[in-house]
Amino acid sequence: MFMEIKINKEIRSYTENIYFGLSLRQFFFSVLACVLAIIIYFTFHGILPNEIVSWLCILVAILPITIGFVTYNGMPAEVFLKEIFKFYFLIPRYLVFKPVNYYNEVLKRKENYDV
Repeated sequence: MFMEIKINKEIRSYTENIYFGLSLRQFFFSVLACVLAIIIYFTFHGILPNEIVSWLCILVAILPITIGFVTYNGMPAEVFLKEIFKFYFLIPRYLVFKPVNYYNEVLKRKENYDV
């Protein structure tokens, strides 16, 4: 009759489960994906064949599900995409390495003083 309390080793990895074992973020993006899929289905149901409509629903639902569930190195998807954008577009990528031989510089100064 012992009660076991689970404690995370890392406090930052704690997520509160709201509904169906999902966090609020995951639940929100799941509902958003379902709503978008329903809108796409009823918009294109009579216009396109059912197979194409089902693929459209899947493709539209992938983005919110990805944003809600995927984390990389502890960053949610939008933070990760922001960092990728900064890396590829905002930070200059042409880096020039010009080595400096400090020993040679000291010798040059010494030769100038010896004269």
